[in-house]
Amino acid sequence: MITTKQRAALRSLANGEEALYQIGKNGITENVLKTLSDALESRELIKITVQEYAPLTPKEAMAELTARLGCEAVQVIGRRVVVYRESEKNKKIEL
Repeated sequence: MITTKQRAALRSLANGEEALYQIGKNGITENVLKTLSDALESRELIKITVQEYAPLTPKEAMAELTARLGCEAVQVIGRRVVVYRESEKNKKIEL
């Protein structure tokens, strides 16, 4: 669990980042989970776009991602979701 100050710091880091990953019409599949898990291991903080035609709302997608990937919810703004998970091997972000 991250604190409010840590969440604010992560939000500021994510502000300049582009959304590199998308959740589309198939929703959150095993392939999407594998890709996002690998991305979290290498980057720690990622921004994801939930497409309009996705079967989930951004808040539902955030809840499912945090439950299935073991990551922390940082922010949901519009159709964008920001998640954080501390890397086991190459830690880049110091909280």
